[in-house]
Amino acid sequence: MEAEYNQLLELANTWLPLIVHYGGQLTLALVTLVIGWWLTNKLSKRITALLTMKAVDPTLHGFIASLANIVLKVLLIVSVASMIGVETTSFVAAIGAAGLAIGLALQGSLSNFAGGVLILLFRPFKAGDFIEAQGISGSVVQIQIFHTVLRTGDNKIVVVPNGALSNGTITNYSREARRRVDIPFGIDYGDDIKQARDVLLAMAREDSRVHQDPEPVVWVTALADSSVNLQLRVWVDTAEYWNVMFGFTEQGKVRLEGAGLSIPFPQRVVHQAAK
Repeated sequence: MEAEYNQLLELANTWLPLIVHYGGQLTLALVTLVIGWWLTNKLSKRITALLTMKAVDPTLHGFIASLANIVLKVLLIVSVASMIGVETTSFVAAIGAAGLAIGLALQGSLSNFAGGVLILLFRPFKAGDFIEAQGISGSVVQIQIFHTVLRTGDNKIVVVPNGALSNGTITNYSREARRRVDIPFGIDYGDDIKQARDVLLAMAREDSRVHQDPEPVVWVTALADSSVNLQLRVWVDTAEYWNVMFGFTEQGKVRLEGAGLSIPFPQRVVHQAAK
C-alpha cells in the first residue's frame, strides 16, 4: 500500500507542475483564440461600416472585409500557436507546406480568387450594374473573394464563381447612360411604307423619354414571306429601356392599325392543279 502511495506521489510530483504550467498556457491560448475570433468578426463588420461611411465603391466592401477577416484569423492562429510553445518559424513553415498542398488541391478556388482580383482591378462591372455572364442575367449584389452574387429579374439569387466570370464574356447593360431600343414591326405588302414610317416616328417624337439626338429612325429591315419588316430605332436613358420597348410595341400596333395599316400574319398561297 505504501509502495502504491509513493508511486502516485512520484507521478503527481512529476506531472502536476507540467499540468499547472502548460494547463495555464493552454487555457490562456483558448481564451485568446475565442476572444480574438470574436474581435476579428466584429472588426470585419466595422471595416464594412467604415468603407460605407467613406463612400468607398460598394463593389469593394465585401472583398476587402472578407480578405481582412481571413488574414486576421491566420495571424490569430499563429499567435495562439506561439503561446502554447509551438515555434513560430516551424509553424510558418508548416503553414507554407500545408498551403502548397491545399493550393494544389484547390486550384479552382485559387482561380476564383485570382478572378476576383482581376474583376476589382479592371472593373468590368460594379455593385448595382445589370450584367449578363455565363448565361445568367441579373443585378450585381456583391463581389466576394471567390464569387459574385447576382439577383435575377425574378428575384433569384445566383452565385457565380469569379474564375469563370473573369474568363468569360461579360455584357454590362448599365455601364452607358443611354441605350438604343430596336422595335420590329411588320406591315402588309400593299401598305404604304412612308405612311407607316411617319406613324412610328410621330409616336417616338411625342414621347418625352425618347432622345431626339440621335433622332429616331425607321428602317426597312427585310422583305419577308408575309410582310415588309420595319424597325423603329430610338435612344433612351438606360433605366427606361424596357418601359419603352414594351410600351412602344403595344402603342405601335395600335397606331398602325388606327392609320388603316395592317400587321399581317404568316400565310401561304396554295395552287391546286385542275384535274
